Amino acid sequence: MLPDECYLLLHEVRMRGFVELSAVTEERLLAPLLDAGLVARARTSLRVTTEGRSLHATWARLAPGSEAEQVVTRAYERFLPLNAELLRVCHDWQVRPGDVPNDHRDLRYDWSVIDRLRALDERAAPVVRRAAREVARFEPYPRRLRAALARVEEGAHDWLTSPRLDSYHTVWMQLHEDLLLALGRDRASEAGGPGDPGGA
Repeated sequence: MLPDECYLLLHEVRMRGFVELSAVTEERLLAPLLDAGLVARARTSLRVTTEGRSLHATWARLAPGSEAEQVVTRAYERFLPLNAELLRVCHDWQVRPGDVPNDHRDLRYDWSVIDRLRALDERAAPVVRRAAREVARFEPYPRRLRAALARVEEGAHDWLTSPRLDSYHTVWMQLHEDLLLALGRDRASEAGGPGDPGGA
């Protein structure tokens, strides 16, 4: 049995895909995961192993029928319509009407998209905070989303959709995956299925 803090580190590696070794400040949390074969070193980062992914899925799944599951189910149901909006915002950030790539030279257009993102964030935050009151691992998401939004508002265009950063879309995708894991569901069970291009 691993300490709770080790599971949280395993969770971070699983949700992010990899974590830089330099970001892991406590060796006592890393060693048990490495010894158990749950994570592996990949040059300067950590990645989750098949065994780690399996154990994480069991840990992340909320007890069926529990109050926590009921709360997160309601959050997930409120999240899905917001997810559809987020996909449209991301599309419109990258592609202007007429399928013209957005070069971000039209500030009025960009701010119209940012205003939509800000309004979406304001509606999403209470949904996630309610889930976090029952399941602590959801607590960082509103802060991380708001931090990415702030970078976009400062003019850092990549912080809305770039997969290479902790961008708004990146964090949102992790939140989506976390909700699914908590409820023992997968994207194939959602409307549109796993083939939804650019899905969040």
